[in-house]
Amino acid sequence: MPNLNTAEKNFLSQITQLVEENISNEQFGVSELADAVGMSRSNLLRKIKKITDLSASQFIRNVRLKYATELLQEGSYTVSEVSYKVGFGSPSYFIKCFRELYGYPPGEMRMHEEPEEQEEQEVENEPELQAPTPKKKFPVLLISLFAIIAIAAVLYVLLQPKSGNSKKVKSIAVLPFLNDSNDTTNVYIINGLMEATLNNLQQIKDLRVISRTSVEQYRDNPKSSPEIAKELNATYLIEGSGQKIGDQILLNIQLIEAKTDKHLWSQQYRRDTEDIFTLQADVAKSIAEQIEAIVTPEEIQRIEKAPTNNLVAYDLFLKGYDLLGKPTEENLKAAIPYFKQAIQHDEEFARSYAAIAIAFYLLDQNKTDKEFADSINYYADQALFHNSKLPQSLTAKALFYMEHSEYELALPYLEKALEISPNSDVVLIFLVELYVNYLPNTEKYLEYALKGLEIDIVATYDSSAASYSYMHISNAFIQSGFVDEAEKYIDISLEYLPENLYSQYVKAYIDYAKNQDLNQLNKSLLATFEKDKTRLDVLQEVAKSYYYLRDFETAAVYYKAFVEAREMYNLEIYRSENGKIGVTFDKVGEQGLSDKYFEQYRTWAENDPSIYSNFSLAFYNSYKGNTDKAIDYLKAFTKQDNFHYWTILFTPIDPMMDNLRKNPEYKKVFREIEDKFNANHIRVKKSLQEKGLL
Repeated sequence: MPNLNTAEKNFLSQITQLVEENISNEQFGVSELADAVGMSRSNLLRKIKKITDLSASQFIRNVRLKYATELLQEGSYTVSEVSYKVGFGSPSYFIKCFRELYGYPPGEMRMHEEPEEQEEQEVENEPELQAPTPKKKFPVLLISLFAIIAIAAVLYVLLQPKSGNSKKVKSIAVLPFLNDSNDTTNVYIINGLMEATLNNLQQIKDLRVISRTSVEQYRDNPKSSPEIAKELNATYLIEGSGQKIGDQILLNIQLIEAKTDKHLWSQQYRRDTEDIFTLQADVAKSIAEQIEAIVTPEEIQRIEKAPTNNLVAYDLFLKGYDLLGKPTEENLKAAIPYFKQAIQHDEEFARSYAAIAIAFYLLDQNKTDKEFADSINYYADQALFHNSKLPQSLTAKALFYMEHSEYELALPYLEKALEISPNSDVVLIFLVELYVNYLPNTEKYLEYALKGLEIDIVATYDSSAASYSYMHISNAFIQSGFVDEAEKYIDISLEYLPENLYSQYVKAYIDYAKNQDLNQLNKSLLATFEKDKTRLDVLQEVAKSYYYLRDFETAAVYYKAFVEAREMYNLEIYRSENGKIGVTFDKVGEQGLSDKYFEQYRTWAENDPSIYSNFSLAFYNSYKGNTDKAIDYLKAFTKQDNFHYWTILFTPIDPMMDNLRKNPEYKKVFREIEDKFNANHIRVKKSLQEKGLL
């Protein structure tokens, strides 16, 4: 890699050597490499991505595959033997990865070796005094012609417009299992089997698995398979029913091609209750096999891992989990004792520890005084201690950090949980919340919001939830500069819930992005505010629109009402707006208030952990007349990525920047910011297209 500096080359050489030293150990993954190189997992991921443009797991896999080519060239081992020697637990998965990287299967390795060595040997074996025989050109030309034809054929296929059926998306919905018994006390067991099937399938990256919240609407719903498929955008449906009779579980599973209502596979299981975990794993693996999903050895290992060896503990856990799935305060408080009893029967039961932590977090979620913070931490740590690779353990620890507003510490736990369970709607919800509200990152916000929409289809049964889901998608799009897409999704949001005021003012800003009309923005925001004058979020948006119009007298009226309400209710909201509030009060002669809010703005900006700290400090210093410092802060901001579109749209008209715009360096620096945003927009668009999200 000629563009790498010496330090980067040494780093790659070091981690490559570490992978090669553990080449046959299939458990040696990203976490193990991070420990070996003495880095945090998140720092390792970022560094490898920056240097190689590969994920860390891809890098490790490629090192294994390169080593495999050397073994294959030796010719001493079979393909299966090589796969195990380089750390692949499954020869079929090894063959798949090898083909993806090199374009041909490992069995054809010898056919693709360079022939120079053989030609050199032939020359060496010629009689010493014999003149070299000229090589015949015709066969070479013929081979070249065949190569050109072959390449042309490949290009023709690759460049043909792809039809919608070129790759069948393996989207699957596990419908609520039915209780075949008249004994309703066993319903929690059947629900547990459904939940286990769903959780196991969620861990398979090659599938798109619809969330439980989306399928729950069909528990007592007579709709046909094609109707459900259309509403959930699912290719396959899983129907199940069962009962517990004595010490045996009877379970019937059907796999249905949703669009045609064709039954592709069905199986009746009769297992002893002590085999319940094997049953759950067999169901998930059979479903994946029937729809030809790629299941990696790591995924199989996780699916086959029993959560506990104690059936009494598991039975208690299922009773609690059934209540946790309907998280009212009453149900959450009733669920926790079941989980604690389960732990008494199995002190290593990670799922129960994690479930308690999650239940406590949900109980605390909307409370100002956090009652259960210590309990969340204790049970999350216990869950991680007993199973550090369990998605629920990782999520529980992330929730502890979110409880304490330590969002940067929560992030790696959620990212790891999503890596293990790529279809987890719960993890995606929390990641979207982090990336939009606490650790702003427009690319991640958009990607996870789109992924969440794919698996959490709420529109058919909850118009309010649907409206907010589509509003999030729209907001994510506009923050990344996708104006047309943002407009499309905000219109859908308002179709589901026209009175959604969040969507109304997001639409006002999308319209501004299209026409740059501040008067129209102000008019739309006022109309929204008239519908509910208790909404402080809309109130400050109206004030802001007058601020941008430089109608400071009117802006001051609205801002004064806003800050009085904020202080009356002791709300920590919209601290980033204190700079605009300070300017407004300064312009209308309220110097005391101006100084107060400017000081709050400066303190907030200096302590802001997000990427916008330098940007905010540039605004502050600009208004205070420190233009050289403001330029320095603005230059520092140019090193950031994934900042939102409003940075580009509103900076040129913000009164706080009036002084800075007189600085001769301003235009150059701001153009650099614009160029970086535009380049990032193009990259995000390409990335989303490659992931099938756009």
